[in-house]
Amino acid sequence: MKLTIKPRPFLTFFLVAGSLILAACSSPLPVATETPTTASSTDTPTATIVWFPATNTPTIFPTLPAVPTEDFRPGQGELIFSDTFDQPQLWDTASSSQGSAAIARNQLVLSISEKGPLTITSMRSQPVMSDFYAEATVNLSLCSGKDQYGMLFRAAPGTNYYRFSVNCSGQLRVERVRAADTYPLLDWLSSGDAPAGAPAEVKLGVWADGREIRLFLNDQFQVSVTDQIFSSGALGFFAYAAGQTPVTVSFSGLSVYSVSYLLPTPTPIPSWTPTLTPNP
Repeated sequence: MKLTIKPRPFLTFFLVAGSLILAACSSPLPVATETPTTASSTDTPTATIVWFPATNTPTIFPTLPAVPTEDFRPGQGELIFSDTFDQPQLWDTASSSQGSAAIARNQLVLSISEKGPLTITSMRSQPVMSDFYAEATVNLSLCSGKDQYGMLFRAAPGTNYYRFSVNCSGQLRVERVRAADTYPLLDWLSSGDAPAGAPAEVKLGVWADGREIRLFLNDQFQVSVTDQIFSSGALGFFAYAAGQTPVTVSFSGLSVYSVSYLLPTPTPIPSWTPTLTPNP
């Protein structure tokens, strides 16, 4: 007789559940590992904020003393007279086929119509002056190349005077004319203040004190010369035609001022006297 054992249902459930519990207990539990964080090479470092930055101490330079502007017309005083060229009797006037000197529209007009070389001059009859500053405006209507115009001063009878000449090539010159002989105190010198050609306008200025003479164009100092031949005389103007073309220049607004100026006395140079020591 064969014996068959049938398992009971609750026993089967117990065996299966126990097997599962044993299997779970025998497997090792997973261990969580911490992955180290590495800094990325692309991270940009944060700049440190400087709330109170240091300031540069400015360098203090010494203050330079003010240099006074040199006075090229020292001793210039009050106005002696001004001439608006409305009194023809004060000036030498003439007219011919070669040229003319005439007072017209408050100007002294000097014209040369024939080919040169020709000079026309007009002198003022009064006053006679020694030390002064005189200025006048010249309007150039016809003038070119070596044609000239300018001011005569300290003029005396017998063709004796100083002459401030400007040519229409932009040059100036100072001359002494004595008994009709011309001697240059300063030969032709180029100047940026002298107009080259016509039409143009320029102001002439002459400062004279004793033997020193200073010349100006458009209120700009040009040159200084010294000469003691003529000490006083009258004023006048001239025009000169050097070539084949006519010349016409006009003078206006003549003003003459007094000048009282003493040249500074030069500082004497101390002399050295050797000390004699007796020989032993």
